[in-house]
Amino acid sequence: MEKTLPLMLRARAKDNPEIVIQYYKDREGKYRSVTYRKFYEDVCFLAAGLVELGVKRGDRVGLIADNRQEWMLTDFAVLSAGAADVPRGCDITTQELTYILSFTGCEVVFAENQKQAQKILSCKKDIPSLKTLISFDPVDGETEAAAESAGVKALYFAEVTAMGQKRETMSPGGAEAEMDKGDGEDIASIIFTSGTTGEPKGVMLLHRNFLCQLPSFILFFELKPGDIWISMLPVWHVYERLIEYSIFYYSTGIAYSKPISSILMEDFKAIRPNWMVSVPRVWEAIMDGINRSIKAKGGFTKKMFDIAVSMSMVYTYFKDLTFGLLPNFHGRLRVLDAVMGFFPWLLLLPARGLAQIVVFNRIKGVFGGRFKAGISGGGSLPAKVDLFFNAIGIRLQEGYGLTETAPLLSVRQHRRSRRGTIGQVMPNTEVRIIDGKGKLLPPGHNGIIFAKGAQVMKGYYQKPEATAAVLSADGWFNTGDIGMLTHDNELRITGRAKDTIVLRGGENVEPVPIECKLRESPFIQQCMVAGQDQKYLAAIIVPWQQAIMDFAEENAIPIVDYELLLQQPEINAIIASEVADRVSPKTGFKPYERVYKFALLPKSFEPGKELSGKGELLRHHITAAYAKEIHRLFKADK
Repeated sequence: MEKTLPLMLRARAKDNPEIVIQYYKDREGKYRSVTYRKFYEDVCFLAAGLVELGVKRGDRVGLIADNRQEWMLTDFAVLSAGAADVPRGCDITTQELTYILSFTGCEVVFAENQKQAQKILSCKKDIPSLKTLISFDPVDGETEAAAESAGVKALYFAEVTAMGQKRETMSPGGAEAEMDKGDGEDIASIIFTSGTTGEPKGVMLLHRNFLCQLPSFILFFELKPGDIWISMLPVWHVYERLIEYSIFYYSTGIAYSKPISSILMEDFKAIRPNWMVSVPRVWEAIMDGINRSIKAKGGFTKKMFDIAVSMSMVYTYFKDLTFGLLPNFHGRLRVLDAVMGFFPWLLLLPARGLAQIVVFNRIKGVFGGRFKAGISGGGSLPAKVDLFFNAIGIRLQEGYGLTETAPLLSVRQHRRSRRGTIGQVMPNTEVRIIDGKGKLLPPGHNGIIFAKGAQVMKGYYQKPEATAAVLSADGWFNTGDIGMLTHDNELRITGRAKDTIVLRGGENVEPVPIECKLRESPFIQQCMVAGQDQKYLAAIIVPWQQAIMDFAEENAIPIVDYELLLQQPEINAIIASEVADRVSPKTGFKPYERVYKFALLPKSFEPGKELSGKGELLRHHITAAYAKEIHRLFKADK
């Protein structure tokens, strides 16, 4: 196996130079393609251009952009020059941007477009290291003047590539010579995770952290050179990043799309992909779109579809029972399962085959006709979505990991995909389930998930204490997640020991800053944000009783008792206003961090029940105590 990611790319470009590596849209919206040969050549030119600009081995280079053709080209060029990239998407706030770029001392920063360039320049006084700004898209004269005024050299992406091409013409092989100096222990990327104290942590990932996972992909995904993946996720997230590295490792190609239903489905027709990686929210949206389309046709078509899906769900259960595809948490007798499932499966087989021909093949045609399977990650896949796609004959393979594990720890196998798990633990990876007292737990028992393997991060950038808190001296990483193992070494996540909320779209949300902001309101005493595996955030809120009573008196709202008062529209309206005003883009929060629904509680949280002795929220206790209230906040979303 090659030592570094650029060396891996070089080998693939040499082996399969004419296979298409990228499909991207031109200004007219038509797909264009780039071969491995051309992509690698452009990587060398851009790497040489960066060296010409003074980028040195060990430098950090900012990369503020969303998923597009130039992103991976830039990533490989930065790594080829011996530097590490510091990536983030275009939704980054100015506060985060300033912290990340200044903390890592980035002298060169890539920006996707003029808007991002202007955002970066607006922070220049707090990013003293910034010297060069390179934009993927051209910027106007006003932005160039602003850069010059700030003492920053503003360049267009194509200019840097041209500089590198000239350098390579004058001194051939310079970029490859620099590439050859790389080592697997070099830092490839510093990816910042959200922080609960306003200071994100930079996860240092080495070349080997990514590369060690790639040879195992063939055990889980039936990949062939020339296969096409369709992609629309943020590539700065480690989940999409690893998938794109695996795409290149196996000489397959990537087509860039958008997570917008109308665009995505048109791109399926145009590209006819074999694979797609996405988050649960996108798979759910596709399922809902199929159901809406069938419902619109109505009549016989809808009845046939409903019958076919219901029958196929039953068929899928008995098929999984027969062939040992149900998870084994407590010592299943596979022979008994096979006996119990065989005859029902056999009886349903003809009807399922007919449904496949008459109903489901038409639906699969929407995916272009060559679709093999989808990969879901970045959050828990709802069981109804998982079952629906299995019923119609489209396999979804769910995986699990964290930024700190680059990210893959487990994934379902293509041929033996067991629903109810997040897949088999990766080869050369160890997973332990530990209880609160440090005891190792057997399969079928809940505990904290610890992992060890070559994919585990080097540590948090310049934060040794934070690193030591989660990573032991002998390499065991505390994921902070609660789960259990099966007897087949598969994982199931059952909860989160840490505070981070992962929405269905894969967004990581830290609830503490949101809760702190909400408690700034004179009407809000206590609150807890919820939303794990949901589309949006919600909160349970304990108002300040006296403030609510005073407001009611001032506005002539009848007061019978306090609990009834909290149900009045005027009270809910004032709390809604406070929530919307305090947690919004104007106050530094991202759109997905907004709280869309809330429930008001008449009774304060108490130490020993909902609060710890230090006054911290006991989230698991609160979630259990107010399960009905929380369920109602998300009920309409089910």
